[in-house]
Amino acid sequence: MATATQSAAPTLIGSVQRALRLLEAVGSHEDGAPAKQLAREAGLPLPTAYHLLRTLTHEGYLRREKGVFVFGDAAGRLVGGGDLQNRRTKIEDSLAHWRDEIGVPVYFAIYREGEIELVAVADTPSAPAVDEWADFRETGHAHAIGQCLLSQLDLKTRQDHLDRHPVESITPYTVRNRRALLDRLGAMGRMEPLVERQEYALGTVCAAIPITAGSTAAAMAISLPLHQQERLLPAVDRLRNEIGRLFSSFAFSISI
Repeated sequence: MATATQSAAPTLIGSVQRALRLLEAVGSHEDGAPAKQLAREAGLPLPTAYHLLRTLTHEGYLRREKGVFVFGDAAGRLVGGGDLQNRRTKIEDSLAHWRDEIGVPVYFAIYREGEIELVAVADTPSAPAVDEWADFRETGHAHAIGQCLLSQLDLKTRQDHLDRHPVESITPYTVRNRRALLDRLGAMGRMEPLVERQEYALGTVCAAIPITAGSTAAAMAISLPLHQQERLLPAVDRLRNEIGRLFSSFAFSISI
């Protein structure tokens, strides 16, 4: 008969334990280590170690470089969860600061893996953000954020995006066709703010500022109701004048 202690013992998965020992062994070598050394340090038969190393490499937790194994991107995400949350919190705090300073909703977005991603928005009940009544990812041609991000892409990537998300009029003011959109984007200056009026949402005007870090496209944007459109350009100019200081605080966030 099993004792109470025995019956309460947890069920352990041996393969998981062995994989974790291998990851610990990899972590003890700053420049990586070969399979034979990792197997020895983890106390595993070499065939078992090879099998687990291939699996961990396939899943992205390890990467093989010049015969040695080092941590892959997936391992970094495991330990980076707290850092990711901290980065998001810093973004939200920074957006809230500029929302209060300028008195307008402020948005931060990036272009990642072929899609427009709205990372954070700061608004207030008295100055609400634009209602996402049509999916931002599918309507990038119609709103300032999307147009600003698309303007930073190379022509092939831009064309690919528009192949997947065709230009369609969603208000009477939306850019009429793909050629007109490409002409507009091609005429954009490097740090020129992109302004759109009622192209995405009737009664709303928006402006976005491009931010580029390496190969990643990002944008900050503001919006206002149409009857306050005279505030749009002064507000975006104020944001653009602070872009150097803002970018120093946002640079860490581009990888989110």
